[in-house]
Amino acid sequence: MPTLDDKTTITPKLIAAHGITPDEYKRIQEILGRDPNITELGMFSVMWSEHCSYKNSKPVLKLFSKMNAELPHQENLLVKPGQENAGIVDIGDGLAVCFKIESHNHPSAIEPFQGAATGVGGILRDIFTMGARPILLMNSLRFGDLAQPVSQRLFRGVVAGIAHYGNCMGIPTVGGDVYFDSSYEGNPLVNAMALGIIKKNEIVRGAATGIGNPVYYVGATTGRDGLGGAAFASKELSDQSHEDRPAVQVGDPFMEKLLMEACLELLKTDALVGMQDMGAAGLTCAGCETASRASTGVEIDLAYVPRRETGMIPYEILLSESQERMLVIVKKGKEKEVERIFEKWDLHAVKIGEVTQGDKYRVLDSGKLAAEIPAKALADEGPIYIREEEKPAYLEETQKLDLGSIKVPRDFNQLLKKLLAHPSIASKSWVWQQYDHMVRTDTVFYPGHDAALIRIKGTQKGIAVSTDCNSLYVYLDPFEGGKIAVAEAARNVVCSGAKPVGLTNCLNFGNPMKPEIFWQFHSAVSGMIESCKMFEIPVTGGNVSFYNESPQGAIFPTPTIGMVGLMENIEKRVPSFFQNKGDLIFLAGETFNEIGGTHYLMMEHGLKKGLPPRLDLKREKALHQFILDAAQGGKLASCHDLSEGGLALALAECCFKSDQELGAVINGMGAIQEGSTGLRTDALYFGESQSRAVISVSPNHKDDIKRLAQKYGVKFYEIGVVNADSLVVEDRIHLTVQQMKNIFESTIPKTMERFS
Repeated sequence: MPTLDDKTTITPKLIAAHGITPDEYKRIQEILGRDPNITELGMFSVMWSEHCSYKNSKPVLKLFSKMNAELPHQENLLVKPGQENAGIVDIGDGLAVCFKIESHNHPSAIEPFQGAATGVGGILRDIFTMGARPILLMNSLRFGDLAQPVSQRLFRGVVAGIAHYGNCMGIPTVGGDVYFDSSYEGNPLVNAMALGIIKKNEIVRGAATGIGNPVYYVGATTGRDGLGGAAFASKELSDQSHEDRPAVQVGDPFMEKLLMEACLELLKTDALVGMQDMGAAGLTCAGCETASRASTGVEIDLAYVPRRETGMIPYEILLSESQERMLVIVKKGKEKEVERIFEKWDLHAVKIGEVTQGDKYRVLDSGKLAAEIPAKALADEGPIYIREEEKPAYLEETQKLDLGSIKVPRDFNQLLKKLLAHPSIASKSWVWQQYDHMVRTDTVFYPGHDAALIRIKGTQKGIAVSTDCNSLYVYLDPFEGGKIAVAEAARNVVCSGAKPVGLTNCLNFGNPMKPEIFWQFHSAVSGMIESCKMFEIPVTGGNVSFYNESPQGAIFPTPTIGMVGLMENIEKRVPSFFQNKGDLIFLAGETFNEIGGTHYLMMEHGLKKGLPPRLDLKREKALHQFILDAAQGGKLASCHDLSEGGLALALAECCFKSDQELGAVINGMGAIQEGSTGLRTDALYFGESQSRAVISVSPNHKDDIKRLAQKYGVKFYEIGVVNADSLVVEDRIHLTVQQMKNIFESTIPKTMERFS
């Protein structure tokens, strides 16, 4: 893009460089009744980008709101999708949880440390902007083959950036998920999730209400970093993307810590009217969105905006995505109180404008008009497109799988060891040991459990959180994969003993202009909605990240789910690992002849094909009801869901985290095989049939747990007993717990050392 100044001539080339189509430019002319100046063109460019306006995805996203409206307990969803910076769900006793997940994929591909760090900073601001104190962070990460140097570099940088920001903020990063696949080479996914606690009567809205109320700029100074970041996130990565480094923000977690405490202190006064994060599209977005929500106008003068660089023009000030900044609407007459609070925290708090009559976002520069645009035109009335859809041609080939041509391996011992050594399955302790997951002393389940669990101070309640998505399933069958993503994230939360109460999603896909990509997107969302309806889980919001393509092609479609569950009594929690020698081991759920899309098929036979396992939603819901009933009754010693690697891998994982070194003797595989006609041995051990969990119970509870399974119609098999030292499965697997742990825990550290 050429060098810009206030008098830059608008040309077709410049319009195209801003991602504005000729038809969109005509619409801008109609809205303004004239040609825009360069500043206004930039404002429309960022606000009408996919990242801010969802112009390609909005018609599909509306399906979530429609689904929410059909669910029971509407009163529990206090802030709905798209209304504010994050969703809020009532959890009783005057409290609510505020949570959201968002992507920072493109910035992390260019500058992995800063890209990931500022992703964490941005999602935290979304939470405390609402008036909630953040109590936990999660993340969902995807990289290319870990054996490749570029994947190593990105992985190392992203993890370091997440650790740096979260640790400095004093907010625990309590879990998440990490996968490695060649489809993500050159385009990693960095999805950051945060959750906070808020009193129901203290929710802050991001609206500029009250004509004459002052508009304050608070927080860090404005620079040229992050310039045009929203537009950068709305195009494919290319070999020239490294030239977009100015679109990657630079974060300062110590500044954000001060900003958070100042904003939360401001909340306790009666001076606050509204608050909005200056995230994507910076001051442009914050100003027009607060005005649009309140159906008012906002006028600001850029002369008062604190800056850290000289010679900045209005275009740069308005589009900068410098971090740790907020826009605050203040009650007239309360200015001194606001300034006192921010001065106490050594932060800028400068009045830059006020709420006005009308509907315009009016921007002055030392009193001279720089831009004047109807706020709703920027924030809410961007173009909406119904994109062409077409079922991808690749599915005709990839969904075919001739089971007869797949040989059952002879050495299951060796196969289990190979699975334990795959980076997507192996222990992620190399990652989470870099995170402070214990700060604030409320973390109850550390990373490694099916779901993270954190207590809410002053109550008996706990919050369980899981992030999940099997993107290979979604690639092979987007509808079924979308269903399973929701079901597995819910199952993870349920296995901890918590009832799912809401989910946020981060929908990562390729270029929506390609009909086959949009078909993937629409199909996956439709599948997600099917699961949400069955489990009665509302979608509180989230993020769409399109254009996740590198010169090598599109990523596997990855609709990441952030699932939140409520535990009324944290003493009823259920760990994921065996607890006591002599406990009985059961498999809950049915096993089918399903090896399509499995980790086993990919690793052992080199195939990413076949239909993924089918999800029967009624069967899945029955499993959830059974587990939650058993957990409430104190009948479960442990519970662990089955996912990648199937039953054999789940049994191995159940041996890893107990205080004692506990193994298991499994001698009931024949009963499972008898219950399923023609079940292959590899499907029995390593298949990934859905709606299953391994549970362990005291022998005293055996009859009770069987009655509960019968009550809910859940197939139930007694398969073994918790023992010491080794995992013995019939005559096919015999490995010591120490052997398995050595492989499981050393894979990623050894791989990272090899390339460091």
